[in-house]
Amino acid sequence: MLEFDKSYWEKRWTEGKIGWDSGAVSTPIKEYIDQLTNKSVKILVPGAGNGYEVEYLYKKGFNNIFYMDFATKSAQSFLKRVPDFPKNRIIIGDFFSYEGKYDLIIELAFFTSFRPDKRPLYVQKIDDLLFTGGKMVGLFFKHEFGNNYPPFGGTEEEYRQLFSSKFKIKYMETAYNSIKPRAGRELFILLQKI
Repeated sequence: MLEFDKSYWEKRWTEGKIGWDSGAVSTPIKEYIDQLTNKSVKILVPGAGNGYEVEYLYKKGFNNIFYMDFATKSAQSFLKRVPDFPKNRIIIGDFFSYEGKYDLIIELAFFTSFRPDKRPLYVQKIDDLLFTGGKMVGLFFKHEFGNNYPPFGGTEEEYRQLFSSKFKIKYMETAYNSIKPRAGRELFILLQKI
């Protein structure tokens, strides 16, 4: 079975095969960020890619944001756009071996990069990375893709089963404000660590 390791993601970036990239901050995430008032909240964006959400947060004055990705090329792309972003807040490495604690994790297309058999590990890692009461906000596809490579889709029922043992599901509904190509195909999710 193909392993989606660092070399796989570096190759995708080198070849420009980043079809998940929307070219801007996602509207549902932007609107969630816009209602946040505590600018010192500690935030992690794993699988950040071009980092539009990180950039948006940074430009809005949030001062405790961390960019994380497996691929060096994605971080380089982000830094070309946001050269003044603090370099000590860029994490290049394996999500599963990373250690830290956060108030908020922003999820956008990262979850879909894991095969379904790896998803329980993802849920455990999100739990490990959040302070008690911490939140994860994000978008998940609400349908299967039928691929044997990322992105892997899923269903609302699957997501509820995966997360309900460790998180209070505060919100999991079809996003009303997705970008046009994803309209009706995304679930906006807000989870709180129990």
